[in-house]
Amino acid sequence: MRMTIKTTLACVVLLFLSLQNASAQSWSDLLNKDNINKVVNAVTGANNNVLLEGTWVYSGSAVQFESDNLLLKAGGVAAAKAAESKLDEQLVKFGITPGSMTFTFAADSTFTSVVAGRTMPGTYTYDSETKKLNLKFARLLNMGAEVNYSTTSMDMLFNSDKLLKLITFLSSKTNSTALKSISTLASQYEGMMLGFELKKQE
Repeated sequence: MRMTIKTTLACVVLLFLSLQNASAQSWSDLLNKDNINKVVNAVTGANNNVLLEGTWVYSGSAVQFESDNLLLKAGGVAAAKAAESKLDEQLVKFGITPGSMTFTFAADSTFTSVVAGRTMPGTYTYDSETKKLNLKFARLLNMGAEVNYSTTSMDMLFNSDKLLKLITFLSSKTNSTALKSISTLASQYEGMMLGFELKKQE
């Protein structure tokens, strides 16, 4: 759950940078996304060389705030953890549980998603500069996601309306109450992105 890791490691960034140049750094400088990402990348193994090929298995929900200022206003780690827990609860109602969903990416820009035994093929593109993944499901649905990547795990993050649309498409179950709950969750925190944490299958 990437947002939790980033938030926790923000403290490491503060300590590391303040020791190097305490007088020149402001709090906003120390908490900026670039500095946090440097530490996160060093610890988690994240890098810019994104290799999507292979099978990725759903392990839980993922939450990310679009900026550090929004994260701090929303209550930091506590808000992120609460949002992840609530999102997990609602995804279960669609049959999306750890291990029940996979995405398999091939080198020829095709992919296959499997959710609770239901298989859906498609094509994909990835922009390394914007870290945007575009998924096109058999000409029926076109979805854009932000990707947080490391060699062993990956978060696929969506704006809340896009996630609701994707869940409805992927799942064979319908649950209007759960969809409303996810929508309400997203509306509680301005600038929050929701999605899936995936682990690379060995």
